[in-house]
Order: sequence, then C-alpha cells, then structure tokens
Amino acid sequence: MNDTRKKNPTFGVGVMIVVVVLIVIGTVLFNALRSKREYDATVGAQTSSAASGVAASAAQARGAAQ
Repeated sequence: MNDTRKKNPTFGVGVMIVVVVLIVIGTVLFNALRSKREYDATVGAQTSSAASGVAASAAQARGAAQ
C-alpha cells in the first residue's frame, strides 16, 4: 500500500539534454537571422546607391545627347 517509487535519474538528464539542444538551435537560428538582416541592409544600401548612380549617369547621357 505504501509503494514509494524511486526517482529515475536518467529522465532528468534526458530533459536537461533536450533543453540544452533546443537552446543551442535557437541561438544558431537567432544569429543566422540577425546576420542575414545585417547583410541585407548593407547590400541593399550598396544596391540603392549603385542604382542611383546609374540613373544619374543615364540622365547625364540623355542631357548630353539633346
């Protein structure tokens, strides 16, 4: 009637391993997304400045042709 169960230590270790793996995966994904945003911001800025330079050159060429 007084059945005392012993705790299974492997269950706690398994839970700890799963939590650590999830934290590592979350950290890797967070860093990847943050790096992608930084990359997109720098490439986007370079692309827009290059596009505006091309547009200015085209406008000058049209003006010189007239």
